[in-house]
Amino acid sequence: MPSPAPIAPAAMRGSCSIRVGIALLAAVAFALSYDALRQMAVANHVRGLLTYLFPLVIDGFIAIGIVALLLLRTAPVRSRLYVWTLVGAATGTSISANVVHAVGLNEGTRLHLNNTTAGALSAIAPLALAGAVHLYLVINRHLAANSTVVAASPAIPPAESATPTADRQIRQEQADDITPAPSAKASNSPTREAEPAATVAPPAKRAPKAGHRKGTVPEDVLLATARAIGTESGEVSRTALEKALRAMGYTVSKDDAQKAAATVRAEPNAAKNAVAV
Repeated sequence: MPSPAPIAPAAMRGSCSIRVGIALLAAVAFALSYDALRQMAVANHVRGLLTYLFPLVIDGFIAIGIVALLLLRTAPVRSRLYVWTLVGAATGTSISANVVHAVGLNEGTRLHLNNTTAGALSAIAPLALAGAVHLYLVINRHLAANSTVVAASPAIPPAESATPTADRQIRQEQADDITPAPSAKASNSPTREAEPAATVAPPAKRAPKAGHRKGTVPEDVLLATARAIGTESGEVSRTALEKALRAMGYTVSKDDAQKAAATVRAEPNAAKNAVAV
């Protein structure tokens, strides 16, 4: 396998500069949004020092949601769509509050909120609390399901898949074909017939070549091969399983291969259901 190309120093410096720029932009944007949201809390009659905590409820929830999206990047679409909905709602709330703050101050010297806006702002804190707790439950369930699937997978390294085994068998056959035959001189040498027949050892049976059929595949080998194919390609098909087993020298019926493929495909779902229960 070819090694990855080294990253140029100029590209690394450019990547670091972009990261620093994103961090600075996020800090400035947070400061501006923080000031506007704090003034909205003052206009909503939040008391004293609690006005400094109100912006953290909205913008802090957005940050938590972004981290949750990173952790759930391999989760089902339904879970990711739910988190995207929460992040979008929190972002829309922050944008709306900033707009109301700017428009309100532009119309007069003192920010005044109508009843609808004041009621909506009062509902943000409990909604953020409920959303954060449910986000934690979704993330924890996803991570637990992944751990169960990893623990249930067979301890077969990816390198010991069916394809490398077939390659080794082909190389072994080629080595057997290249092995030189006994020389004519050795074959023409006289045999000692005077020795008693009892002392002559019977010829050892030649081991079958790797390409010859070994018989019907055992069930443990069948399931282990199906799991190895699923670990490599992410999908277990009957044709791929049959091809791999025949390359290993086994015979297998289509029904047995189909049952084994269906069993391995059902294992992750069974593990997830067990965790959910």
